[in-house]
Amino acid sequence: MRILVTGGAGQLGRAFAALLPEAQVVDRAELDIADSAAVERSFDRRPPDVVYNTAAYTAVDRAEVEPDAARRVNVDAVANLAAAAARHGTLLVQYSTDYVFPGDASRPYSEEDRTGPLSVYGRTKLEGELAALAAGCRCLVIRTSWVFGQGHNFVRSILGAAAKHPELTVVDDQRGRPTYAPDLAEGSIALVEAGCTGVFHLSGGGEAATWADVAEAAIEAAGLSARVRRVTTAQYYAGKQGPVAPRPANSELDCSKARRQGVALRPWSEAVAEYVKELVVS
Repeated sequence: MRILVTGGAGQLGRAFAALLPEAQVVDRAELDIADSAAVERSFDRRPPDVVYNTAAYTAVDRAEVEPDAARRVNVDAVANLAAAAARHGTLLVQYSTDYVFPGDASRPYSEEDRTGPLSVYGRTKLEGELAALAAGCRCLVIRTSWVFGQGHNFVRSILGAAAKHPELTVVDDQRGRPTYAPDLAEGSIALVEAGCTGVFHLSGGGEAATWADVAEAAIEAAGLSARVRRVTTAQYYAGKQGPVAPRPANSELDCSKARRQGVALRPWSEAVAEYVKELVVS
C-alpha cells in the first residue's frame, strides 16, 4: 500500500513517520498542499492509496488576525488533496478538531451533534471537513482534541515552566481529553483498516479533565514540586496582549462510534505519564 503523510514536521506527522517507515512523509518544503498543481503532480508521479493529512494551521489565537493564512492550510489545501484523491481513487484521512463545536453542551459531543465553532480556527477546520466530504473522494474525517507528542505542546510547556517556577497559573474551566499523537496515529490506521469512512471522533480515553488537571498530572509524573493555581479562562487572559480566540468550555468528544469499530485510545493519564517519562529520559 502506498501511503502519503502530509504535515510531516508536526506532532502527528512525526508519529506516523515513526509508525510507518514505508510511508512517504512530506512537509511543506517538500510538498505545498495549498498549491493545487503541486498536489496533482505529486499524485500523478506516485498516486497514493491513502493520504493522512496531518498538516494544519493550529495557531488558534493568531488565526483571529490571520484568517486567510488559516484558510489556506485548513480549507484550500484540504480541497486540493480531496480533489486529487477523487481523481486517483485515494482514501483521504482528514484531521479535524473539537473546536468545531460551541462547547455549551452538558455531555460529550457526538458526530451527529450540531457544530458551531467560536473561532476562526474552528470555522476553518469545519470548512476543511466539508470540503473533504464534498469532493466525492473516499474520505475519513477524524476529529480529535488536545494533541500532544513530539514537538511543541501544552504538556511540554508545563514541564518547562514547572522546572523554573514554584507556582503555575492554569485554566480550569475548559474540559476535554488530551490525545497522545502516537496513540492517535495507531487508532487512525485501525479505522482505515476497518474500512471506515465518514466522520469519527477519536481522542484520549479516561475521564474528561481541565487543563489544570492535565498540568497537575504532568507535574506529578515528572516528580516536580510546582503548584497549580486554578483560574478561569477570563482570569487567565485578563490584561494579555494580542488576539485571544474564544475557546469551547466543553471539548469532550464522544468516541463510542470508533469503539464500536474496536478502536479506542488508552486513558490520557497513562499516555501523559509515558510521554513525560520519555522526555525526562531524553
